Amino acid sequence: MIPRIHRQGSNTLGLLHYLYGKGTHEEHIDPHLVASFDGMAPVPGRDPSVTKKDLQHLLDQPLSLLAAEQRPAQHVWHCSVRAAPDDPILSDEQWGDIAHRMVAATGIDPGDGAGCRWAAVRHADDHIHIIATLVREDGRRPDHHRSGKRAQAECRLIEKELGLHQVAPGDGTAAKRTTSAERHKAERQGRERPAREELRETVRRAVAGATSEEEFFDRLAAAGVLIRKRVAPSGDLLGYKVALPDDRNDDQEPVIYAGSTLSPDLSLPRIRERWSGEPPSQSVDTPSERTTGTAPNAPAAARRRAATAAWQAVLVIDHGEDAVVAAQIAAAGEVLDALAKTSAAHTRTELREAAFAFERATRSHVKAKRGHDRALRQAARDLVYSGPALGRGEDGATTAMLIDMAFFLVTAAAHWHAKKEHAQQAAAAREAAEHLRAAYRAAAEIPLGAMYQRGQRLSQPLRQRQVAHLHQAVPELSEQVLAEQGWHALAATLADAEAVGHDPAALLAEAAGRRELQTAASVSDVLVWRLRRMADLPADATTMPERTTDATMGNSRAARPSPSRDDWPRRGR
Repeated sequence: MIPRIHRQGSNTLGLLHYLYGKGTHEEHIDPHLVASFDGMAPVPGRDPSVTKKDLQHLLDQPLSLLAAEQRPAQHVWHCSVRAAPDDPILSDEQWGDIAHRMVAATGIDPGDGAGCRWAAVRHADDHIHIIATLVREDGRRPDHHRSGKRAQAECRLIEKELGLHQVAPGDGTAAKRTTSAERHKAERQGRERPAREELRETVRRAVAGATSEEEFFDRLAAAGVLIRKRVAPSGDLLGYKVALPDDRNDDQEPVIYAGSTLSPDLSLPRIRERWSGEPPSQSVDTPSERTTGTAPNAPAAARRRAATAAWQAVLVIDHGEDAVVAAQIAAAGEVLDALAKTSAAHTRTELREAAFAFERATRSHVKAKRGHDRALRQAARDLVYSGPALGRGEDGATTAMLIDMAFFLVTAAAHWHAKKEHAQQAAAAREAAEHLRAAYRAAAEIPLGAMYQRGQRLSQPLRQRQVAHLHQAVPELSEQVLAEQGWHALAATLADAEAVGHDPAALLAEAAGRRELQTAASVSDVLVWRLRRMADLPADATTMPERTTDATMGNSRAARPSPSRDDWPRRGR
């Protein structure tokens, strides 16, 4: 249940006209009163003899107790309370009780017999509006300081008592929500998202891995947004605003948003904090390589480096000090933004949703200590400049590897936020993890299928040797792994590692010991990507030469047909 305290106004009748009107899209149905300060207020819409002006006159009567110069300029208080989409439809009596509780909690009508006059109007199944006059019956002003936080706290109690969807409590670090007007405008224009959200995503992508203001603004311009810079008389840049070229107001002027109104961490001073200290070196060297794609296998190399940086960040989040962890989580958001920007079509939607959800997890009241996040920010930069992945071959397989590591990264962030009682951030990270899980399934299907086939082609002696390595390295997990369909892919990976000179048992023990595996949906999947990254094996098994000899393979290829892609199972993370 979401309460929203709207901006104070001066036109009681104007607000009543809106509440009792048809709405901007005729979405208001049967507007009617569900509660009022005395339970006897006139009822426009239900009583033909009553007008909205009658109700306005009743609500504004306390203003007459004050001299003209004592009356507040903005005397109209307006609060809306909206249920979650999956909540049951509440009755008028329930909404009336909610209205009484909201005005009491916010100080509008605390129950001392001399509160403000107010009325609650319902014109839809899922929400009400409360309108009040900010002068008490005794002529004093109400104590409604911090009414937004009070309303939030009361809604959390109501949710528990009525068995409604429980919203995680906020901490004041969230980005400003889109208004209903912005959402309706997006629907009319056929936009996937409101302009505010689209711009926030565009600006975040422009920031991801950027190392200077010039680079940041060049990326914004390349993305096609309009930019207005705020410059001091001295010539110093103070801030910026952005707009979508086709998002116009009634006067056909662009609707502009300051970076700070898109998100607290997108103001220019906050963006500059990311560049504090020594800038990271560039892994992708020349503009020509960035634009022409002549760097060898650039997307795959960038994804492999990003997977390594993500894994190191997981270890920091598990054991680092809070300020360093906060920086790692913020930089993880940049990696997700860059990955979504450069992803192939079959993973793009889920990766974009993951980045969009995780944005909320990147901010808390723990101030980030910048500089410790350079590896992740460099990884984001590499992803951006390596270009888009094709979604197949080595870059497709390394995408699966990176998504696998990103899943553990955001899961670690969720655990850290939960320990710190950052409820909204923890919920956002868990939501991002679910989108990454779906993206992983799409990205890993083909490369894991190839490894599955390689594992099934191993000779019996070679396969048994990998079983022995498994029992030696992780005896507590060996039976679980052998029962998983992904065991064949892991066996192939162990054989590949052995073929290039690694000790499979030692490598496997190291991979398993770096972080717990009991919570993984598929332990074998996780170990496959960890091993291939640690042993520097190609992520795409089809690029591995057949290093096993006929003596070790025996006649297994002839004796056992190679399974088709449909023979290996599709499974979750």
